[in-house]
Amino acid sequence: MKEKFIKSTLILLIGGLITKILGMVIKIIMSRLLGTEGLGLYMLILPTFSLFIGLSQFGLPIALSKLVSEDNKNNIRLFFSILPISFFINILLIFIILLIAPFLANHLLHNKDTYLSLIAISLVIPFTSISSICRSYFFGKEKMFPHIISNIIEDLTRLLIMLIGIPLVLPLGLKFAVCFLVLSNIISEFISIVILILFLPKNLTIHKRDLRPSKTYMKESLSIGIPNTTGKLIGSIGYFFEPIILSSTLLSLGYSNSYITNEYGILSGYVMPLVLLPSFFTLAISQALLPIVSREYAKRNYKFVKAKIKQAIFISLLIGIPVTIFFIIKPAFLLNLIYHTTEGTNYIRILAPICLFQYIQSPLSFSLDAMGKSKDNFVATTLGVIARTFFLFLLSLLNIGLWGLIISISLNVFIVTFYDLIKVKKYLQ
Repeated sequence: MKEKFIKSTLILLIGGLITKILGMVIKIIMSRLLGTEGLGLYMLILPTFSLFIGLSQFGLPIALSKLVSEDNKNNIRLFFSILPISFFINILLIFIILLIAPFLANHLLHNKDTYLSLIAISLVIPFTSISSICRSYFFGKEKMFPHIISNIIEDLTRLLIMLIGIPLVLPLGLKFAVCFLVLSNIISEFISIVILILFLPKNLTIHKRDLRPSKTYMKESLSIGIPNTTGKLIGSIGYFFEPIILSSTLLSLGYSNSYITNEYGILSGYVMPLVLLPSFFTLAISQALLPIVSREYAKRNYKFVKAKIKQAIFISLLIGIPVTIFFIIKPAFLLNLIYHTTEGTNYIRILAPICLFQYIQSPLSFSLDAMGKSKDNFVATTLGVIARTFFLFLLSLLNIGLWGLIISISLNVFIVTFYDLIKVKKYLQ
C-alpha cells in the first residue's frame, strides 16, 4: 500500500510538473497575444467561469472517486448512475447562463465586451463536467497515469489552438479573441475524454443492467456531492462577486475602469499564478492521498492516516518555503522572465508568505473529504468567503486600490487553513 501511494504520488508530481509548465506557457502566450487589456477582460469573466464549472460538477467527481476507492460497488453502474444527475444539472445551468448573461455583463461586471464570453461558458461546462467525472473514476482506482496523459494532451491541444486561433480572431476585436479562448476548451476537454476512454480495460464489459441508474448509488453520490458542492459553491460565489464588488467600489471612488481592469489583470493573471506555482505539488499529493485516507479512515486506522497527512504537509512546506524565499527576494526577475513585465512585484512580496498556508490547505481539505467530513469544508469555506467579501468591500472604501483585495485574500487563506487543521486533528484523536 505504501509503495502504491508513493508511486501514485510520483506519477502525479511528474505529470503535475509537466502540466504546470504547460499551464504557465499557456498563460505567458495568452498574456502576450491578448496584452494586458485582453488578459484583464479574460480575468473579469474567469470567476464566473469558475463558478459555473463548480456548479456543473456538483461534487460528483469527489463522490465517484471516494465510492470507487471503497471497492464494494458495481463501479460501472455507479458511473452511469452519476451521469444523468450531471446531464440534468448542466442543462439547467446552460439556461441560467443564457438568461443572466446580458445583465451580468452590463450591470455587474460593467463591461459589455464580456457578454460573448459569458455565452461561450454555457457551451463549455458540459464537456468539463464529463471530463472531471471520467478522471475521478481512475482516481478511485488509484490509476493516475490516464489522468496525467489526458491532462498533458489537453493542455497541448489548448496551446496549439491558442497559437493558431487567437492571431486569426484578434483583428475582429479583443472580445472575440477572449470568447474564442473560452470556446477552445470544448475541443481540449473532448480530446481529454477520448484519451480517458482509451485507457479503460480492453476486457471491460458493460451489461444492459449497468446502464440503468441505481437510486441507492445516486443517493450516496448526492450525500457526498451536495456538501462538497455547497462549499465550493460558496467559494465560487465569493470569487464571482470579487470583481463586481471591487470594480463597483473603486469606480464610485473615482478610479478609472481601465485602471481597475489593468491592475486586476496583473494580480489575477500574473501574480496569483506565480505565487501559487508550488501548489501543484500539494494538489498531486492530496489527490493520491484521497483514496488511501478514505479506505483507512473507514477501517479506523487513524495512526496511519495521521502519518500520511503529516507527510503531505511536510513535503508541501519543504517545497514551498525555498520557493517563497525566492519570490520575496527576486519577484521582478521571475515576472520579467515569464511575462516580460515587472508590474506586480509589490503584490508578490506580500502574497508569497501568505501562500505557504495555502500550500498546506489542500491536503487538509482533501483529507476531510476522504473522511466523509465535507460539511466541515463547507463551514471553513463559508467563514473564509464571508470574511473575504466583507473586508474586500470595507477596505476598498479606504481608497487603497487593490490592496484591499490583497488583505482580504490573506484573511481568507488564514481562516480556512486553520479551521481545516483544527477539524482534522479532532477527527484523528
